[in-house]
Amino acid sequence: MPIVRLPREIAFPDPRLADDEVVAVGGDLNPRRVLAAYSVGIFPWPHEGMPLLWFSPDPRFVLPLEELQVARSLRQVIRKRKFELRLDSDFAGVMAGCAGVKRKRQKGTWITPEMVACYTKLHAAGFAHSAEAWIDGELVGGLYGVSLGGAFCGESMFARVDDASKVAFVTLVEQLRRWGFDFVDAQTHSEHMARFGALEMPRGEFLDALEKTLAKPTRKGPWQLDADLARGTA
Repeated sequence: MPIVRLPREIAFPDPRLADDEVVAVGGDLNPRRVLAAYSVGIFPWPHEGMPLLWFSPDPRFVLPLEELQVARSLRQVIRKRKFELRLDSDFAGVMAGCAGVKRKRQKGTWITPEMVACYTKLHAAGFAHSAEAWIDGELVGGLYGVSLGGAFCGESMFARVDDASKVAFVTLVEQLRRWGFDFVDAQTHSEHMARFGALEMPRGEFLDALEKTLAKPTRKGPWQLDADLARGTA
């Protein structure tokens, strides 16, 4: 199936039929459109100088929550309770932190002002969430993503202090486990997420898992950690 140019109405092609990871172009970052995309295994990924691109990678990189792996050294950091952990207390700050990260082989950031505006609206509507690490009242790391059904679709993370985003992520996964979530969608392969136990999943298999988990009710925000997790005891 060739890459589809999106119509004005909110509709997406079936990614099972796609020949490439880019399944559609065009459209806009209307929050309703973006949610519709996530619900069928598609996400927006802006590229400078190009129309808006919509991706559904094959294979997909996914972390089933029961497969989480935490290195001994990171467990030791968590036990020291260096960080105060929170959810949804500074979503804008987390997005700004992620946008400011300099990444190898990448100029600028895909977290454009339009992306910030869209995901901020999704956060206000209860669908987008942040996990945060704080020290002495300062945000020092975290991540953000979108939640639908029993899936958390991770978007980006940042750290200004060693291990801050890692501790925030592990804490988030433990909270998601308690809430009955199934997996974190890491979208594309990264060594960082591989170390946590994420694995490659054929696109069709991922879409089957997504369809199944979307039968669960979506837990809207704002989210809050259980008291023991907020104290850094994940």
